[in-house]
Amino acid sequence: GLVPFLLFCLLFEILPAIIIIQGSFSDDKTGAFTLNNYQHMLGQASNLHAFETSISLSLVTAVLGGIVGTLAAYGVYSLRTSWLRNFLIGFSSIAANFAGVPLAFAFVATLGVTGFITVGIHDWFHVSLYDLGFSIYSFWGLVIVYMYFQLPLMILVTLPAMNALRPEWREAATNLGASNFTYWRRVALPVLLPSLVAATMLLFANSFGAFATAFALAQGSINLVPILINFVVNGNVLVDFGLGNALAVGMIVVLLVAVSLYTAMVRRVSTWQGR
Repeated sequence: GLVPFLLFCLLFEILPAIIIIQGSFSDDKTGAFTLNNYQHMLGQASNLHAFETSISLSLVTAVLGGIVGTLAAYGVYSLRTSWLRNFLIGFSSIAANFAGVPLAFAFVATLGVTGFITVGIHDWFHVSLYDLGFSIYSFWGLVIVYMYFQLPLMILVTLPAMNALRPEWREAATNLGASNFTYWRRVALPVLLPSLVAATMLLFANSFGAFATAFALAQGSINLVPILINFVVNGNVLVDFGLGNALAVGMIVVLLVAVSLYTAMVRRVSTWQGR
């Protein structure tokens, strides 16, 4: 039964990764082994700036999504109205997968220069958001857009961890005279912390690999690694497949660090849950 899944992983995950790594060490013209692609990647300030911007964007959206998403997940977890709880979980499932060009267009129509909210604020309060320095096409504008799918993803990932909190833990803490704050600080939060860190790393990876939304919204105005790879491979200025492969390997390395921390936290969660 695992053969189709393993074949899928081989053809669409392992084999492409091997081809990218091999191409990053190959000369485009001769095919000979070379390190020039990595020297080119590390020697240009624009390439390093792309990694800096991508990592910064991923960290900001992951941390904000982790904090706000955890609070929202606890609010959903505390609901006693089942239909409302199911509605919010269902909406989170849809919103977490709503990305790409449709999401970018939705925010342009809402918060763009002639967007609904932008025009409404100007007509009602005579305030121009773009004159105040706000722009949906900037770094922080992209943060707002990314939060649309980061927050619901955090809710979906965190809810199972909160459901694992045993009621007898709170009862025992209450019987021993612990306040609600003490219970969360000494019992619930230490148990949830590995899950929260793992979920935050998942948000980081989700943001770091996003391409369509950023490209449709900002294109060349924000220097991100996925957009830079697109420009290099498709010949926005010049075609350099070796540099594109090297940039892709750099992304793989960053994501491996995030996934490693995610795996370590998941193992710790399993220990807490007695698996």
